[in-house]
Parts: sequence; C-alpha cells; structure tokens
Amino acid sequence: MPRCHLKITNATIIDGSGNAAYQADIAIETDRIIEIGALNHYQADEKIDANGWCVSPGFIDVHTHDDSALLKTPAMPFKVSQGVTTVVAGNCGISLAPFQAQGEFPAPFPLLGEQKDFVFPRVSDYRDKFETSPAATNVALLAGHSSLRVKAMNSGFERTAEESELNQMKADLKLALQQGCIGLSTGLDYPPALQSSTDEIIELAKVLNEFESAIYTSHIRDECDGVLEAVEEALVIGKKSKTAIVISHHKCAGPKNYGRSVETLAKIRLAQENGQDVALDVYPYIASSTTLLPRFIDNAEKVIVSWSKPHPEQNGRLLGEIALAWNCSQKQAAQKLYPAGAIYFQMDEEDLKRIMSYPSTMIGSDGLPGHEKPHPRLWATFPRVLKRYVREQKLLTLEQAIHKMTGLSAQTFTLKDRGLLKPGYYADMVIFDSQTIEDLADFDDPEQPTKGIHSVFVNGKPVWQHGASTEHRPGQFLRH
Repeated sequence: MPRCHLKITNATIIDGSGNAAYQADIAIETDRIIEIGALNHYQADEKIDANGWCVSPGFIDVHTHDDSALLKTPAMPFKVSQGVTTVVAGNCGISLAPFQAQGEFPAPFPLLGEQKDFVFPRVSDYRDKFETSPAATNVALLAGHSSLRVKAMNSGFERTAEESELNQMKADLKLALQQGCIGLSTGLDYPPALQSSTDEIIELAKVLNEFESAIYTSHIRDECDGVLEAVEEALVIGKKSKTAIVISHHKCAGPKNYGRSVETLAKIRLAQENGQDVALDVYPYIASSTTLLPRFIDNAEKVIVSWSKPHPEQNGRLLGEIALAWNCSQKQAAQKLYPAGAIYFQMDEEDLKRIMSYPSTMIGSDGLPGHEKPHPRLWATFPRVLKRYVREQKLLTLEQAIHKMTGLSAQTFTLKDRGLLKPGYYADMVIFDSQTIEDLADFDDPEQPTKGIHSVFVNGKPVWQHGASTEHRPGQFLRH
C-alpha cells in the first residue's frame, strides 16, 4: 500500500484556483502534496480528520514589511496564526537588502527597524542569514528602489539621480536579482523617492527584462488628489519598460477622493484590455498605516499614533488629543513625535469593496511588525476578508476570496509550485472553519490571533496548531 507522512481526510478542498470546493483526502510526503482524492488505500504516519473543516493553500501575503521580523521573530505568529505561509517582503521601495548608507537614514526606513539593523549590503547576505536560521514562513524579496537610491546617492535625495548614480542603481538591482530578488518595488510617495523622475524608474525597470518573471510593484506617487495621474504613471512605467506591474495597496485617500476608484479601475481595465500585465493588492480596512509625516495628516479624518521613539507614552493616542495637550498644531506634534508611526483613517468603504472585488486584486496586509500598537491588519487581514466580505457581506464567494489570497498571488509573482492544492505542489496549507473564522484583532487590541483556524502547514510541517506556534521553522527563501 502507498504511504505518506501525513493524510488529511474528509476535507472540503478549496484549491486556490477559484473553482468550486469539493470533498477529498490529501496525501503529503516530506514537503509536497503527492495525491488528492479518495485515499483510503494510503497508509500514513499521521492523520487529520478534517470533517467539517476547509483546507486551502496557505495564504500568500503579497504586501509585507516583514524583512526584519523574519529574522527577529522567526516564529512569525502574527502571520501563521491567520493562515499565512508565504510573505512578499521589500515593498514600498524599502528593503532591508540591498542597503548601505553612510549618511542620512530617511523616512520611511524606520518602519523596518533602526539603522543598526540594516546590515545587508547584498541580497546574498540577507538570503544566507535567512537560510541559516529560517522562519516559519517562506519569503520572497523585492529590491527597494529607495534602498538602491540611498546606497547610490548617499544623501541629498531631493533631486533626480545623475547618470552615474542611476548606473550604480541598475548594477545593484541586477546583482540583487541574480542573488534571488523577484523584482523591484518603489515607494514614490516617500522622501527618498519623491524627486525621482518617471524616466529614472523606467530605466531601472528595464533591468527586470533580463530576468524571467521579474516584477515591478509600486506604492504610487500620490494616493490622494493626484491618484489618477499616479496610476497613469505606473502604467506608463510598465508599458515603456515592458514589465508586469502591481499597484500596491490601492486606495483613493482623503474625503475629497472618495469614489474615485471608479476612475482608477477603469484606467487599469483599459490598460489590461490593451495587453498590459497589471495587478493590484488591497487590505480590508479603511485606515492605512505608515510613518508619521506632517504632509500625510491633512488627508485623514483622524490619526492614531501607533508608535513614537521619543514619546512612547503617546502610543495608541489620537494625534489631535496629543496636539491639544501640547498646545500646538497636529503637524507640530507629528514633528515632535518623530521617528514615529501612525494609523490614518482616510478611505471609503465603497472604494475598498470595489477594489477588492476587481478580478485582478490580490490580498496583502501591509502590516508593520515590531511596534507596540500596530494596525490590526498585521494579525487579522486574511480572516477579516473571510468573515466580513465573504460570510457577512457576500461581496466574494469563499472560492473567489481564497483565489485572491493564494492562486492569483502565486501566479502574479511566479511563485513556482505554490498557491494551489495540487499533486506535486508544496504542502503549504491551512485548515480552517469557514463558518467561524474571525478576526479578533482590532484597533484597541491589535495583537490577537485568529479564531477558527485548526492547523497551518509550511512545506509539509505544522507551524501553527492548537492555537499556538510550533517549534518548526521550515520557511524557504523563494526565487524564480
């Protein structure tokens, strides 16, 4: 009789393709799925009866800032507890590697840690560190444009790069891709990249064409009043560099821009109809979170300080209340609190739903680990989608939502043999109850694990069971 090390029986399988759920057993040997079907004839070292539970591919968090967390908190409880088995790091132009700075350490780099944490001038340095001490999740790494810029330009980023600096960035990006990065990310709304020209990005993105399946992702230049023009710029970069693109955490921020996702999605749809490879990601909240910068404040209805290095006693408080107590403006308070992070309530629920239901949209948390009062999306993005937007609002079917968390993500980022439950694919899996799965983390208590998850497996090993992390750290550094 055939044998396997793990057999999951009586499962409701949602395979990540978007196709209808079905009942079957799954056989896993070592790190791979070897067969799916009626497997009574299989002998197994361990069995899990999944009767009443769903089994899907492990969720792929396509938008993270987990670069440091993978090394500092390798159990990754905030990810595995919600079913995430793979993270894409290095987003928004800031990556822990490749990075090297002699001078200025500008915003938003403190989101990833202190300057002393940036000790990986080459991607191979980071990859070696991860592979020596793996995390519970897999990681795929993007090279950050701002990281490349800081290394090549050293300081004085309020200008476009000179030819020699651009050539240095191109050489560093090429090396990063050779050493395992899967693409390039930009954060064009942040200080190190604000003055970069469109042509600078196009020239860098052209380097991606030398590597099969390399991708360009962008926190676009403006998510507020200039959002349509910023989307157009991203599309121009993709078209002129002949590169697949992802528009990161797409939103239309600020009350004046509520409803404009109708325009932005129409622009994206037209580009797709004309043959462009365009995708986007979204998180299921109407509040964003990033570094606390004065110029971001005006477009928010309210702002919560998530962390402050000089004033940690203000963590979790409204910026308006702090400003009142200090007898100053909110922008002045922000300057006093910095380095700091903030949660900005600045989006409309109807825009969020419209973007989430768009066929090319994936789910990404954009969570910020390592801070005292993080946005709850760090712990709760994926169950929130399944509870709020599948079970309660029926915006998506369960199969559609899982596809946006798994198969679509693996296809977009070309993560080989991931994202589907299929013989020969890696055994990244989550067992959950679709009727009770629930995000418990909220803005008051943001570090709460998900209710309704039975087990999470990465490369065939359990990393979350019985409501707790296991000792296994089977994560792999993924490359094309």
